[in-house]
Amino acid sequence: MWSAAENASWGRTVAKELLEGDASPVAGRLLGNGPEAWIAFDEEVRRLQRSSPGRAAGGGRLEARLCHPDGRIRAAALAAWRLPPLELVLIRCADRVPQVRDRARRVLGRLTAKYPADVLTGITPFVLRLGGRAHGTWAVEQLEAALSGRHSLLAAWWRPGRPCTTWSWNALTPQQRDRLLARLRGSADLASRRFAARVTLARGRFGVRETARQAAAEPDPVTASLWTGAALAAMAADGPDDGAVDALLGSRFPAVRAAGVTALRRAGRAAQAADHLADRSGRVRACARWVLRQDGRDPYALHRELVTDPERVSRYAVAGFREVAGPADGPLLRGLLGHPDGAVRAAALAALRGLGIAVEDAALLALLEDTSASVAREAALCLLPAAAGLDAAALADRTGPAWPPHTRRAAFRLLHGRGGSAELRACVAMLTDPDPDLNRRARSRVLHWNWLSTLDEGEAHHAELGALLARSARLLDVRELRL
Repeated sequence: MWSAAENASWGRTVAKELLEGDASPVAGRLLGNGPEAWIAFDEEVRRLQRSSPGRAAGGGRLEARLCHPDGRIRAAALAAWRLPPLELVLIRCADRVPQVRDRARRVLGRLTAKYPADVLTGITPFVLRLGGRAHGTWAVEQLEAALSGRHSLLAAWWRPGRPCTTWSWNALTPQQRDRLLARLRGSADLASRRFAARVTLARGRFGVRETARQAAAEPDPVTASLWTGAALAAMAADGPDDGAVDALLGSRFPAVRAAGVTALRRAGRAAQAADHLADRSGRVRACARWVLRQDGRDPYALHRELVTDPERVSRYAVAGFREVAGPADGPLLRGLLGHPDGAVRAAALAALRGLGIAVEDAALLALLEDTSASVAREAALCLLPAAAGLDAAALADRTGPAWPPHTRRAAFRLLHGRGGSAELRACVAMLTDPDPDLNRRARSRVLHWNWLSTLDEGEAHHAELGALLARSARLLDVRELRL
């Protein structure tokens, strides 16, 4: 899959080659490249023909005439071409010239008349992409009308100013609309998914449980919020539905799960909110606490039960407890530093740091050597405010190749926080480090190091600094060093 920028670049390339005399069909070369390629092709052809009028070898091709700067030539190309590329016709439907727009819209009605369902499936992303243009809303309105079962000019042989009396013979059937909307709801194009969700909800064909299931299964958060809002509105109007609430609670998105937790109260299931106090999302945990308070229960006591139960404690249970804990809970959190799960130990350290509860430096230095990378990282963050008073030699030793990468990174973070010659020695030593991340960090620090300032501050002897500088100059481009 190409990105939008790559598609646009390819569209400009095809435009240049067309005007240079390439005889290949444009539709075949841009097939599957998305709206951006066609829009860029149209703009590039117009730009090139405007800058070099009459000198382009391919200027007589119908594709080039359909994108010509002169509106009369564009309109004539539409009239002369029996089966023009649908994408270029769509662009011309939003043309700035009224006569071109009207003719393009008549051609679009003719092209969609025979197989409206198949055509509408393919053009929906393009129509939505053009909807932001000054005259691009017309096609969006017609597409929505066709999918909603209302009168649609796209399903008719339309003529401006005449009543449309023959549209019904080729309009979409209800079954076709359902299948088309289902395909669009599963489209990889996010704009199409969101558009299909809005149209489906406007039709009102889904019950509250199906709407909630759509919200839970939806991979796009914006579309999921549309389904969630509709499910909540339906339950507010018609009463709670256990199946819908359970579906919302099973979503991967915190916003949808939070809506499900909040709905537990109206469903008479407020006590079940306690099951979500250890959710991975803080938003869901906050909603669970609100529901419990409304039910007269104490969230703090329930959180504390979670973290004191060896069978139920988890990193998210500790994170939730941190949200209601205070300084008096320091001993409980310190006790979790010996938990066998590294994620729990790291969450306990983060909670202690967030509550401003001090942990002895010796204990934190020992945790730099923890087998869990998250614990070492949290220990370094706890030690960072006191980095200036730490033993620089011990930290430098922990940056050696004998230690695990996460311990070395944590020690380097503290050396960086400490600064001075201790950090410089470690950085120079790591210029040949096999760890690419540490090597990159060390290289950046050495290249921007102020050597004269270190010398003036007397943090290292002249001879030592000279040796470090000489070693750096052998390994780095001396012209990049800040001397």
